[in-house]
Amino acid sequence: MPFALICTDKPGAIDTRKANREAHLAYIKDTGVVAQAGPFLDADGGMCGSLVILDVVDREAAQAWADDDPYAKAGLFADVRIEEWKKVVG
Repeated sequence: MPFALICTDKPGAIDTRKANREAHLAYIKDTGVVAQAGPFLDADGGMCGSLVILDVVDREAAQAWADDDPYAKAGLFADVRIEEWKKVVG
């Protein structure tokens, strides 16, 4: 079942994002449940959040994945929303 994680970085947290990027990307690869992912960009093209589409069994699994993300563990995000998502195109 697809779920979207919509994450907003804390203001001024680009160093936290950069310091944990490799661990975050390894987590994505190792868990094998990410269908699509990428950063949101601010007006200057800087990374300021994340969109992650997960293919997991339920909301609890999406929450567990989000909680174990190295970005979350590092305190990068000001806000994380988990929304059930329906793929229509693509």
